[in-house]
Amino acid sequence: MLTRRMFRELLSSRELIWRLFVRDFSARYRQSILGICWAVIMPLLTSGIFVIMNNSGILQIKGIHCPYPLYAVIGISFWSLFSVGLNACAQSIVNAGSMVAKINFPKSSLIIAASAQGIVDLFIRGGLIAAMFAWYGIFPPVKAVIICVLLLIPLYLLTVGFGFILSLIACVVRDTLVVLNMILMAFLLMTPVLFPVNSATLLADVNRWNPLNYFVNVPRNVLIGGDASIQEFWWSSLAALLIFYVGWRLFYLAQTKIAERI
Repeated sequence: MLTRRMFRELLSSRELIWRLFVRDFSARYRQSILGICWAVIMPLLTSGIFVIMNNSGILQIKGIHCPYPLYAVIGISFWSLFSVGLNACAQSIVNAGSMVAKINFPKSSLIIAASAQGIVDLFIRGGLIAAMFAWYGIFPPVKAVIICVLLLIPLYLLTVGFGFILSLIACVVRDTLVVLNMILMAFLLMTPVLFPVNSATLLADVNRWNPLNYFVNVPRNVLIGGDASIQEFWWSSLAALLIFYVGWRLFYLAQTKIAERI
C-alpha cells in the first residue's frame, strides 16, 4: 500500500532529517552578527509598527482581551510558524540541488527538515511571549499553554502540505519563490493576525473561509482567554490534514523525477 510505504520511508529517514535540520540551522545563522536574535527582533519590529499606528490613531484596534503589544507578538509568532516554515520548504529542494542530483535518498526528508525552521523560530519567540506575559503581570494557566501548543499542530500540517507542493513547483518555475513572498505578505495583511476584524465588514466575510484565521486566532484566544471559534477550527483542521496528505502523496510520487528538474 502506497501510504504504508510513505510512512515507512519517513520513519527510516529520522536520522537524515535530524542531520539536515542541524545543517540548515547552522547555515541559516552562519556569519550572522545577531544570529538567533533575529527571531526575536523581527516580531518586535513588525508588532512595533502596528503599536505605533494604533497609538497614533491610524488604526482603531478594539475588542482584544490583553495589552495590544502582547496580542500582536503572539499573533506574528504563530504566523511565523506558517510563513517561515513554508518559505523554507519551498526553497529546500532548489537549495539542495547538487545533493539531490548526485545522491539517492528520500527527498521528503528535505521538506520535513526545512519545516522545522518554523518550529525553532516559534520556540525562540515563545521565550519572548513568556517574558511579555510576565511584564504585564498575566499568567495563563498551564493547561491553556498546553492546549495552545496542541492547537498549532494543524497549522504545521498545513505548512508542510503546501511545502511539499510548492517545492515541486519551484523545481520547474523558480519565480515561485518570489511570488510566494508576495502572497504571504498579502495574506498577513488580510488575515487578522495583528488586528481583530469587525464582524460587519467584507474582510470578516472573506476570513470566514480563511483557515489561517482560525489557526492563528483560536490558539491565541485560548492563551489570552478570548472567544474561540472551535467548530470552524476543526473543519479547517480537517482541510489542513487533507492538504498535508495530498501534498505528501504527490511529492512521494514525483520525487523520482526531481533530479531531472534541478
